[in-house]
Amino acid sequence: MRNLFVILLSFIWVQQIRALTSPWSWDCKNERCVKTEIKQGQEDKAISLEACELICPKETGLWPKPTGIVKLSNFLVPINPNQIEINSKRTGILTSQAAKLFKEDIASRVPTARDSSNGRPLSITIFHTEPDVDKLTLETDESYHLVVKSDMGGKIEVTITSPNFFGSRHGLETLGQLIIYDDLRNQLRIPIEANVTDKPAFPYRGILLDTARNYISVDVIKRTLNAMAASKLNTFHWHITDSHSFPYVSKSRPELSQYGAYSPNKVYSQKDIEEITEFARVRGVRVMPEFDAPAHVGEGWQKTGYVVCLNAQPWSTFCVEPPCGQFDVTQDGLYDALEDIYGDMKDQFDVDIFHMGGDEVKFTCWNETKSIVEWMSKKGWGRTEEDFLKLWNYFQQNAEDRLYKKFGKKVPIIMWTSGLTKKEHIAKYLPKDKYIIQIWTTENDPQIQDLLDGGYKVILSNYDALYLDCGFSGWVTDGNNWCSPYIGWQKVYDNHPRKIAGSQVNQVLGSEAALWTEQVDSSSVDSRLWPRAAAMAETLWTNPTTSWREAESRFLVHRQRLVRKGIGADALEPEWCLQNENECPIKKL
Repeated sequence: MRNLFVILLSFIWVQQIRALTSPWSWDCKNERCVKTEIKQGQEDKAISLEACELICPKETGLWPKPTGIVKLSNFLVPINPNQIEINSKRTGILTSQAAKLFKEDIASRVPTARDSSNGRPLSITIFHTEPDVDKLTLETDESYHLVVKSDMGGKIEVTITSPNFFGSRHGLETLGQLIIYDDLRNQLRIPIEANVTDKPAFPYRGILLDTARNYISVDVIKRTLNAMAASKLNTFHWHITDSHSFPYVSKSRPELSQYGAYSPNKVYSQKDIEEITEFARVRGVRVMPEFDAPAHVGEGWQKTGYVVCLNAQPWSTFCVEPPCGQFDVTQDGLYDALEDIYGDMKDQFDVDIFHMGGDEVKFTCWNETKSIVEWMSKKGWGRTEEDFLKLWNYFQQNAEDRLYKKFGKKVPIIMWTSGLTKKEHIAKYLPKDKYIIQIWTTENDPQIQDLLDGGYKVILSNYDALYLDCGFSGWVTDGNNWCSPYIGWQKVYDNHPRKIAGSQVNQVLGSEAALWTEQVDSSSVDSRLWPRAAAMAETLWTNPTTSWREAESRFLVHRQRLVRKGIGADALEPEWCLQNENECPIKKL
């Protein structure tokens, strides 16, 4: 009889284990999750890996790590995804759209065969203290305060308070991370109590995507925006034209894309742009176009007479990569064309800042163009570097005037570091009250300190840490591409603005990870950008004082979130490392 009783108990225990779907629990020990076999009689205390990853780390499992108060209960309760109610006070249409996306995301996490109707109702109230803010600027307050509690009837009540939509959207993103899928019990669960106060350390947190070297589909751009929203990045820098192709369909100058696109199907129509910008706005992201000039122009301009050195050979004499092309800045009609394009972009993108490119101008091209040299001679200019800087400035002043005319105000202009931004030239040509300088050279470039000392606001895109196309084969030669080696997420994470700018870090608006697409197309954007760009996202949001080591376990979890959202984010380690936290990095000596 005793043996029968033991067998019966064992049978019941096995059934309970089967009900939990796995014999493994993850226990929180020394602030890390440790895989442990579920013992008989301890089934109720079993914790799923995703639940442990949320509540066990000292800094919680949220990404990016919040900058203010974070208090989470260790007790998680089930919720019913079919009973999520969102009430918004003094908000607007953007908040309603973001709330709809939130509900869809939560519902998508439950396998269709599972019944989650036994969970608690979830009631969310969103309140804005500055309800009329619906456009992101460099001054927008993106802070939020999130509170989770249970009422007397068992309903889970959530309150998100923020100055505006952009803060509350971040609050919803954090709330989504607080809701985990417990695969031991097949339930969505949330901490019964939570309190999070949060705001970003830097106002500009961006991704640059080049869609001219190779065309990138609208669907892939939308996936990029989804991943940006999940990581609380807020600026999509769209490098939409270059010498290789002109896929942007300008309302005023449609012939440029007709002649310059790779094919009639590889263009961004007015409808595409409207769809992308609105898709981004609902996710808290501004879409900022770049019209790079006076270099990086070519295809599409063949019939205008405004481009010289088009596909000139040997190309290395006239440009940094084939095909060459540079504006003939002496042509008056060029500025009418630019004004039209600026006006089209202003109407379509409606941004508070504009990127005018301005890098990699080759004076050799202008110097070997007879009509340009003759025009300069009539002005009394020679052919020295200083003279060609004057010519470049002539273009910049005319382009700037046309931009201001179309925007109806002096909108801040972003320019890449270049010959114009050198210490001896910049104050003369690019005054600090008009221009923001985006740094693409290395973190040790002396020009960075010169810019900071000159009082300029800067954006960091130093290629040694933030060019995510680096580390692949050469395409204009053998060997590796020019900015090799490959940049791991650890280096991206440790690229702190504070480390680069020191006491002048307040002049750093933020950073931007760049994906140039000479060797990338729609099939590879996800894996090149993600999850590495999300490492930068935490650096910019949190301004951490610790290294990547302290973030590693949470970063693996966030990579899983991105994959769940349909992003083809690269694997970083074997899944064993995710399930055996802190066992893979080499121990510090």
